[in-house]
Amino acid sequence: MLKEFIDPDHPLVILAHKFPWKEIEDEFITLYSHTGSPAKPVRLMVGLLLLKQLYNLGDETLLPQWVQNPYFQYFCGESEFQWKFPCDPSDLVHFRKRIGKEGVEKIFETSVKIQNKSVAKAKEVIVDTTAQEKNVTFPTDAKLYRKIIEQCNQIADKNNVQLRQSYTRTVKKLMLQQRFGHHPKRKKEAERARRKLKTIAGRQVRDLERNLSRIALFVYGPKLERYKRVINQKRRDKNKVYSLHEPDVSCIAKGKAHKKFEYGSKVSFAMLPGSNVIVGVVNFQGNPHDSKTLQATLDHCEKITGKTFERAKKGCSAKT
Repeated sequence: MLKEFIDPDHPLVILAHKFPWKEIEDEFITLYSHTGSPAKPVRLMVGLLLLKQLYNLGDETLLPQWVQNPYFQYFCGESEFQWKFPCDPSDLVHFRKRIGKEGVEKIFETSVKIQNKSVAKAKEVIVDTTAQEKNVTFPTDAKLYRKIIEQCNQIADKNNVQLRQSYTRTVKKLMLQQRFGHHPKRKKEAERARRKLKTIAGRQVRDLERNLSRIALFVYGPKLERYKRVINQKRRDKNKVYSLHEPDVSCIAKGKAHKKFEYGSKVSFAMLPGSNVIVGVVNFQGNPHDSKTLQATLDHCEKITGKTFERAKKGCSAKT
C-alpha cells in the first residue's frame, strides 16, 4: 500500500486530500458513454494534467516519471504501486480534446477555489504578460519553401498526380548553398538559392492546382492557400505565417537581451501578491499591445474567483 511508506506531509499528498475530485468527476461524467470499452478514470487523467503543469513535463516525459514516483501515483488515486504506464501519452491529447477549453477552465477554477482564503483577503492582483513559445524551429524563408515543396510532393503521391519534377536533388543543393548566407562572400549565392526555392515552391503549388481532382482540391484547398500566402508574403507584412503546421504563431518581442524574438502566442496572467496564486490566465491570438490585454485578464479573474479586485498593478516579466 502506498500509504504505508509515503510521507503524509508531502505537498502532493496534502493537495490530493484537498482537491475536490468528486466535483470534477461529476462535471466530466456527461462526456462519457455507458457503452463500449471502459475509459480511464477521470481522476487519473485530471491528475496527470495537473502534474504535467506543476512539474513542467511533456506528455512523453510525464509517464516515465509517474511510474517511478509513488507520490505521483498516490495523487492520481492509486492505492498500490504500479509498474506500468497508466495510459498511452496520446490519451492525454484525446482527453484534452474531449473536455475542451471549458473543461480545462473548470479544472483551473477548481484549483483556485482551494486557495479561497488567499483570494478572499486579496484586494489587488499583479498582471503581467509573457510569450508562450510554440514548438517550432526558427523560421526562415528557405525552410518554409523547402517544406512547401516536400509537402506538395507528398500530396501528389497520395493522389497519384504526376508533377513535372520533384526537385529533390535540386532542393538539397539549394539548401546547402543557404549555409552561412550572412557571410559577405556567400550572401549573393544564398540569395539566389532562396529566390530559386521560392520559384520552385510556387511552381509545385500551381502544378497541383492544375492536376488535382475537384474533391482533392476541396480537401487540400486550405493548405494550398496557406502555401501561396507564405510564398507571396513580404518582409514587412503583418500577420505573416511562420510555421506551416502552426499558422497562428506570432512573432513577439519582449525586450529580452538573450532572445530578441519569440515565436508563439501572447499570454496574460494575474496572480495574488504575496501568495503568488494565479487567478487568471488569458491567451491572445496575434500580438496585441500589453495595454490591450488588461481588461480581458481582469474579466477572467472575476469569472474564475467571482470577485472584483480593487487594484491591478504590473509585475515583472516572467516566463510561465
